[in-house]
Amino acid sequence: MFKVNTNFLKLNESYLFSEIARKIEAFKASHPDADIIRMGIGDVTRPLAPAVVNALQKAVAEQADVATFKGYGPEQGYAFLREAVAENDYKKRGIDISPDEIFISDGAKSDTANITDILGNDNVVALTDPVYPVYLDSNIMAGRAGEKTASGAYSRIVYLPCTEANNFVPQLPQGKVDIIYLCYPNNPTGTTLDRQQLKVWVDYARCNGALIMFDSAYEAFITGDDVPHSIYEIKGAEEVAIEFRSYSKTAGFTGLRCGYTVVPKKLKAVDDNGNDVNLNRLWNRRQCTKFNGASYIAQRAAEAIYSPEGRKQINETIDYYLRNAKLLRDRLQNVGLKVWGGENAPYVWVKAPEGLSSWQFFDLLLNDYQIATTPGVGFGPAGEGYIRLTAFGSYENTLRAVERIKKLKP
Repeated sequence: MFKVNTNFLKLNESYLFSEIARKIEAFKASHPDADIIRMGIGDVTRPLAPAVVNALQKAVAEQADVATFKGYGPEQGYAFLREAVAENDYKKRGIDISPDEIFISDGAKSDTANITDILGNDNVVALTDPVYPVYLDSNIMAGRAGEKTASGAYSRIVYLPCTEANNFVPQLPQGKVDIIYLCYPNNPTGTTLDRQQLKVWVDYARCNGALIMFDSAYEAFITGDDVPHSIYEIKGAEEVAIEFRSYSKTAGFTGLRCGYTVVPKKLKAVDDNGNDVNLNRLWNRRQCTKFNGASYIAQRAAEAIYSPEGRKQINETIDYYLRNAKLLRDRLQNVGLKVWGGENAPYVWVKAPEGLSSWQFFDLLLNDYQIATTPGVGFGPAGEGYIRLTAFGSYENTLRAVERIKKLKP
């Protein structure tokens, strides 16, 4: 009889957001008239920018004409988008990233999981805790996580707690690790690292031969001057870091699907015999085998983001979500709750009232106030006692939500 990959059996019973959806559906079934405001799953609600829609329509028309029809595209992405990314996201910030170090994909979620294909299973993985579940789950699937312990942690994962006690700034691991996942601005806590704090991690990686997986999916929400938009703003990071970007939250591409990953040519790993291996070439080889490229239509849409009108329209949407985040942060603090994030990020991290667990606080807000959130413990052991709220709803719904929450007695 054929066998399964038993690493999948080590995963939690369901993906966090599937469990949330199940609970909400159960509540709706028993309360069919409930007016639920969804502030849990981080899906966007604002429509695509007009410049993006125009680009989509033009690309669709090209697909209807034999002279401009596009079939299979390059697995690495079309040159027009890779060049636009290099120029606008990097060179304009004084960062030397070339188009052939940029790989267009269908989103950061896919790439942060798929990148593990090119890395050895004996690497020791360090994760900030709480953390975006895909980082952990993809390493469980690959066989790097070890066994699940009684506490819910995995035996081979090095957890880097981010808590109120350390102001949500992860401390360097006490022992040597090989792969480090960092996401800033952070999902789920909405917190950030300044340049000096991020430099500490780059220096560690350079001294210890470690690889940093840097997820900067929310960099467009940064408003602070000392918060880096890219890890490559830190000297030497191109030797130790892979960066992931997404258009999902910045431009509403959650359904359209497009993003990219940067793998610098200076980034080297070693094989079993200690020989240097170029990760840029290895990732290119993996993509050519397992990925057929993001669609031409989606890439033309992404290119439009970098046009003057596209940039203006995208920034208006980002400002809209940041206004929601500020409203959440300010009103929740006024109620007496402890709150983080909401300034350089579209997420607000809220401490549960005394004595409530994450799921108990989730249930309270759903049952008594008809507000759907995300329990912090779903992001890791250190997330226990918190919930995450997103700013991706409408302003009107955000306002309605905080009006309901102000009745809460912490």
